[in-house]
Amino acid sequence: MIQIKQVDETYFPIYDTIPMLVHIKSEYTVEPSNEAEGGFSFTLRDVIPYTKDLGGYEKACENEKRFDISNWAFFIAFDADGNPCDAVQGDSRSHLPGTPIGAITMAAQTQGVDMLDGRSDLAVLWDLRVREEYRQLGLGTRLFTAAVQWARQEGYKQLKIECQNNNVAACRFYQRQGAILKEVNKGAYADDPALKDEVQLIWYLDL
Repeated sequence: MIQIKQVDETYFPIYDTIPMLVHIKSEYTVEPSNEAEGGFSFTLRDVIPYTKDLGGYEKACENEKRFDISNWAFFIAFDADGNPCDAVQGDSRSHLPGTPIGAITMAAQTQGVDMLDGRSDLAVLWDLRVREEYRQLGLGTRLFTAAVQWARQEGYKQLKIECQNNNVAACRFYQRQGAILKEVNKGAYADDPALKDEVQLIWYLDL
């Protein structure tokens, strides 16, 4: 049985144990189009396969140090039928409900977060991750749904989502959830040599 639990900062070390690997075999070329939904058309092209570890860029424990997270929400999915996972050292809990298998973070109303555009009615999907062995089982959709429900209950009117043109699975996932691509930024990662060729894609979902 899989349980999705909204958690606080005491769970961040556990959150960060969930891998965030992206296996890349292809990428999208995105161009303006008057005929496509949102005004962009997608062309898929194969690339030399490689794996990107987004967990190296995104850690819940680090976000707590960088930002005031009082308006953020964090959810972790646990598999109660998996191998029980002892809490990491320093956590006040001696035992978890099961194996941590997925997680999602929502950010809102936070000074210093440029993605929020200074808007009080906007939430940002900051992070979404699922263990590889639990993918293609609908867990990402369940986590996304939990996060969207939270955003609606808090009164936010729109959800903003960032991904990259080489994360094809994420692009397709957000499209299935009803998000529409509104921004394509080709130089967004120019300062990072490892990411400089990637294209930033910004999606929006009306809540």
